[in-house]
Amino acid sequence: MTRAADRRPAVPRGERGATTVADQVAAKIASQVAREALSRFTESAGHVPPGGRTPRVTTSVRRAPERNDKGREGDPAESRLLLGEVRMRIAVELGYPSDVGAQCAAVRREVTERLRAWADMDVSDLAVSVERLHSAHSRRTDQERVK
Repeated sequence: MTRAADRRPAVPRGERGATTVADQVAAKIASQVAREALSRFTESAGHVPPGGRTPRVTTSVRRAPERNDKGREGDPAESRLLLGEVRMRIAVELGYPSDVGAQCAAVRREVTERLRAWADMDVSDLAVSVERLHSAHSRRTDQERVK
């Protein structure tokens, strides 16, 4: 018994369709990963109000350039095709006092790793900016000035 897939002629690589990842998908993955990365910093998470915990992500996805197959056969770095390149800006709100640099580095590292693993995308440019710092003193109910 022959299957339909066996009877179809092979389509040359350059004429096949392509898998693409939309900007919104990359942004949603990055937002979720950034939220998970920041949740591990318990000293900071307590100061951020519930509405400020969602990182805001702006992305720009570019299709991956055509791969040159003239590389070495069996080279693991050359064997995996990337679906595209992404540039992103992630704006976060953090609690203070905390290690701001470590939190931004964790977001940058984990977003880069997971986008490559989950979406086969290379992150060419990733900027993590701190939009607001929330201090325990800034949420005081009385209007007394903090010295």
